[in-house]
Amino acid sequence: MTGWFRDRLAGPTRGPATVRSTGTWPRTALALPFIGMALVVGLDYLSTLEVTVEPALTAVPALAAIVSRRVWYPILTGVLAEFAAFLMAVYNNVLGDSVHSATVFAIALVTAISWVSATLRVRQDQALADAQLVAEIARRVLLRPVPDRVGTVRAAVHYAAAAAHARIGGDLYEVVNTRHGVRAVVGDVRGKGLNAVETAAAVLGAFREAAHQEPALDKVAGWLAVSLDRALHENDHPGVEEEFVTLVLIGVGHDGIAEIVNCGHPAPLLLRGDGTVTVLELDETVPPLGVLDPADVAPPVQRVLFEPGDRVLLFTDGVIEARNRAGHFYPLAERLPGCAEGGPVDVLRRLHTDVVRHVGRQLGDDAAMLLLQYEPAAAGPQQQLPHQNGRLARQ
Repeated sequence: MTGWFRDRLAGPTRGPATVRSTGTWPRTALALPFIGMALVVGLDYLSTLEVTVEPALTAVPALAAIVSRRVWYPILTGVLAEFAAFLMAVYNNVLGDSVHSATVFAIALVTAISWVSATLRVRQDQALADAQLVAEIARRVLLRPVPDRVGTVRAAVHYAAAAAHARIGGDLYEVVNTRHGVRAVVGDVRGKGLNAVETAAAVLGAFREAAHQEPALDKVAGWLAVSLDRALHENDHPGVEEEFVTLVLIGVGHDGIAEIVNCGHPAPLLLRGDGTVTVLELDETVPPLGVLDPADVAPPVQRVLFEPGDRVLLFTDGVIEARNRAGHFYPLAERLPGCAEGGPVDVLRRLHTDVVRHVGRQLGDDAAMLLLQYEPAAAGPQQQLPHQNGRLARQ
């Protein structure tokens, strides 16, 4: 309940999402214990009844422990409440009565409890801050920051973990510049927790190697399948038969020809310069990695011709499966053109804000978005692509 009131008063905390800057009351809330004390004293002074409201002062140190993270603050307000109780007892001629003695004892007891509560909360916050720091370091090692410029594309990523204080989950992404062009991956590991993080680390490690070594993008997917199978069995994951990873691979060549391989993942969205959005779906569906034997993983390759300024959005299902209170999924393909102004970072920031606005609360699943904008240094004449798997290359 106190957290709800705190959020209504303070609103979202600005700045980095660290435990020291989240969940705190605004500075003006520090005056609440003194306001409450003044109200009790004023009510007792103005009241014409023969009943004293002195026992209400016991709430002052308890309120101080709620609105402040300083361990000395409940003690300060408790001492002031005892002084106010003494003045009220003298004014009401009840200094020797049992009601005053009980109030003094109650204020002292509540003050001690509030001090212990504030001390334990500070220790818990410190432990949580340390855990978040470790999680942030792990995220930077596993999910490295994406540079603004990678080869012939501008890139940006936005990642939000579902856990309230987590900075990493089961979604994965990476962008690398290779001799075969720019290659990127976005994936989603089934499940959550440490097992999902370990699986994501195995897939990302394999991609960072295979992207440079394998000329063919479908062979990269086969390499990831072998690495995933080995990692799951070596780590002896519980329920290894049910583990799988959905992912989409994309490679953007120096000539603007993009190759896409999809293994059970939501289809990327291609946003042309004129604002039209195309869903890059394949006619043939391919199961996620981990479902088939690695030797049977041979996904088809879809080829698309990019023009300067074209953007492709890769994302996980945490984005399109975000529901509002009416149960409606987030219409990403419809909302993308309205958020397309500015650079890749601006686009993803608007999209994330729009998703949160659509849901009306924190997302219930990990959500990752990777945006690649084709901007070659010198755009040459566009090439025409041959037919591939019965599909026209020009979308």
